[in-house]
Formats: sequence, C-alpha cells, structure tokens
Amino acid sequence: MSNSGIILLVEDNRILAEAVGSYLETRGLDVDYAVDGMEGYRLAQENRYDAIVLDGNMPRMDGLEVVRKLREESRMSTPIIMVTARDTLEDKIRGLELGVDDYLTKPFAAQELEARLRAVIRRNRKQLCGQALRVGDLTYDPASQRATRAGKELHLSRVATQLLQILMRESPRVVTRREIEREIWGDDLPDSDVLRSHLYNLRKGIDKDFSSPLLQTVQSAGYRLADLSHSQSQDTTDQPPLASAVG
Repeated sequence: MSNSGIILLVEDNRILAEAVGSYLETRGLDVDYAVDGMEGYRLAQENRYDAIVLDGNMPRMDGLEVVRKLREESRMSTPIIMVTARDTLEDKIRGLELGVDDYLTKPFAAQELEARLRAVIRRNRKQLCGQALRVGDLTYDPASQRATRAGKELHLSRVATQLLQILMRESPRVVTRREIEREIWGDDLPDSDVLRSHLYNLRKGIDKDFSSPLLQTVQSAGYRLADLSHSQSQDTTDQPPLASAVG
C-alpha cells in the first residue's frame, strides 16, 4: 500500500507539469493534474488531497485567488505549496496571509519540491492525528483508536476503523469511492465488493443499535458521516454483497 500521499499539481506549463509529476510518481506519490486555476479549484473541492502544489500565475483563476477561495469559502486546510516566479517579499507575505503553507521559487529542483511536500504532509498528518473527532454522538480518538457512540464503546475491524477516521475527518463532505480506495489501499485496489463489505460492517458497528443513522450513502456520489436527525431523510440502504449475505 502506498502511504506517501496524493498530490494535486496545478500548473499550466504541461512540459513542467509532466516532468514534475513523473518524478513525484517515481518517488511513491500519486499525482492528479490541473491545467488552470479553475480546474484546480474544482478538483480540490471534489477530492481529498494530502497536499496541493499550485502555480501562482495561471489562466482562468490566479493562484492567490485559488488559495483564498479554498481557505475562506471552502474552509479547506489541505497544505498548499505555491510555486512562483514572483519572489518579492510582498507577494510572499500576501500568500502566507491567505493560507499558503510554503513557497518555492522557479526554477526549482524536483528533489526540493519532494522534500517540502513530505514536510508539509508530515506536519499536517501529525496535527490531524492529535485531534479527537466528533460527529453527533459519535467520537473517535486517533491516538488511542477508540470509538464510542453515546458513551458506548464500539469494536471495529482495522479497515472499518480506517474508514471511520476518513469519513469523520471529512464530515459532512461526501467522500467518493475513489478517494476512500486510494487512501486505504493505494494502487493495490481490491475487487469491487471489498469496500462495500467494509462499509456494511462499519454501518453495523456504528448505527445498528442507535435510532438515528450517521453513515449516509449518497447515490452516484459517495459516502458521508453526518448527523441528519433533524434533516430530510437520505437513502442510506446498503445491502451486504451477496458473498457476505450467504457466507
């Protein structure tokens, strides 16, 4: 399983993007590409990334505007490294004020970008691991890997615990199947029924003995954990795969 990270590379220079992306992939990082600021913003909204590498000067939406929208409008905390030819102090201060985590000035060595990526990913994961997560009356402590609901301790499998942490961390955002599979299994994807089985078991573990379900299936979109007890009911029916039902 690849645990290095999933990177969004937003760069309008295709030759540079391909060279950098290819290098990062040989170093165990998964890379998604965007060729302009608008596409980068859309991908960052639709997927979860461990870090974003963002060119400061792009068509359709400037890099600083992408940062502003991600931080202020989307409330996204994903680490952002801005790559730019504009290296004035004023530009850097403006970026840091908006939420840029690190700067790299063109031209740069791919090895330095990799080192900076690993540093911001490591810091972010350490911060996330120290935070207790809560959705409604469901809590999870990453340090002890202990999950409880309404004070009752839940006993979950290793993969179900990973699923729980991913969904609680992203709550109430809908997480796609692709995001979940990439984070848990990397490039070694299981067959189509494996994730469904683990989600079914997670649902049993956290929802079976409680009146209000938290694990929601959003048709044609993905899954989310949210307290919808006061909202319009959602389609949350997940039947176990046939093999699990008869096995």
